[in-house]
Amino acid sequence: MKSLLLSIVLFHSLLSYDYKLQPVKIGESAAYCFFGLPQVMDEHNNGNMSNSCFVTLGNSYLVIDSGPTYQYAAQAYKKMQTIKKLPVSYVIDTHIHDDHWLGNSYYITLRAKIIGSRAFKELPILEKTRMQKRISPEAYKQTTQVFPTLFVDKEKVLDINGKKVYIKSVNHKAHTNSDLYVYIPSQKIIFVGDLVFNQRLPSLRDGDINGWLEALKEIKSMDVTYIVGGHGENIDKKAVDFTYNYLKTLRDEVKKRLGEGEDIADVVNEVRMEKYKNVPFYNSIHRQNVETAYRMLEWESE
Repeated sequence: MKSLLLSIVLFHSLLSYDYKLQPVKIGESAAYCFFGLPQVMDEHNNGNMSNSCFVTLGNSYLVIDSGPTYQYAAQAYKKMQTIKKLPVSYVIDTHIHDDHWLGNSYYITLRAKIIGSRAFKELPILEKTRMQKRISPEAYKQTTQVFPTLFVDKEKVLDINGKKVYIKSVNHKAHTNSDLYVYIPSQKIIFVGDLVFNQRLPSLRDGDINGWLEALKEIKSMDVTYIVGGHGENIDKKAVDFTYNYLKTLRDEVKKRLGEGEDIADVVNEVRMEKYKNVPFYNSIHRQNVETAYRMLEWESE
């Protein structure tokens, strides 16, 4: 009987994927993050390419972005318990890209409340998610599409053990049409999801360059010590600068050529921004960003 039980345990362990997560403390705050890799999701990293963070607020944890799979979230929670044995009261999904919220399917088993933007109400249940198509079945095991049940219009304020948590909606298209950021004044920290990228190029695919820059200006003006983005390990006040400078330069270069009457093919070839050529995702994303920016900005020039 013992050997049978051992075989069953061994069998199930072989069907799972070890994300090897390590929580990193954010300065002097009560926050920790699991930092993702600057890679495209595939069967090697199994979706471990975005940041998932948690904050100790009295008698419970607040989680910001639950990660890419059920297993990721389960392993994250296990690591959290080694720091302090606490339940999770809330999970906040910063936007609708699935590498940031498919871990909801684990946290819902802990009876955590899931918060997101109203854009989640419009998301269809997919036969296969983007994540499911690109990672291994072993890593995706038990993952289901669990959407938020609490929604943020302009702002939602949580009071967790006497500490205020402000969840704010950008309220216009920026990185996506669903961006939220989480500001905790007592910790001097703001979690901004994919409004801020570091150590890899951002993608304009689902966004609006003007709206994104507007949101970043607001974030830059806030009185915080730590700015935690959705990708990358830079978390100081200047963490926003990489994304802001890239997008601003991109906009300026494209607008200049639009003003000169150049067509889209020439602009895509000319706006190379060589400063960023060694940044991960440059080869796969930059030209696409130029084309997307051109199509957005050409309406302004008419």
